[in-house]
Amino acid sequence: QVQLVESGGGLVQAGGSLRLSCTASGGTFSLNAMGWYRQAPGKQRELVSSITRGGSTNYADSVKGRFTISEDNAKNTVYLQMNSLKPEDTAVYYCYAYLWTTYWGQGTQVTVSS
Repeated sequence: QVQLVESGGGLVQAGGSLRLSCTASGGTFSLNAMGWYRQAPGKQRELVSSITRGGSTNYADSVKGRFTISEDNAKNTVYLQMNSLKPEDTAVYYCYAYLWTTYWGQGTQVTVSS
């Protein structure tokens, strides 16, 4: 069973930065991928970014060039550095990990004020 704990959300002005962290525990040695989804009020959950065990990364078009995903395998942690934040980035951000099934974190709120 994989447990995910997120941190780093908050309130920031447009143009600002935040870094989200997600630490995995339990069976982490063979995770296939980790990443982040987000869900804004009234909208479907969407993939923001992912990173595979091999280090391949993927980004939503809306965040390319502004967000960077990285991992620290020694700490079983994945990070999402978010720069040049926009009000439309406001959402609950969920960390996920994939190992035959998808595990989810509890979510962290990111609010970007204009």
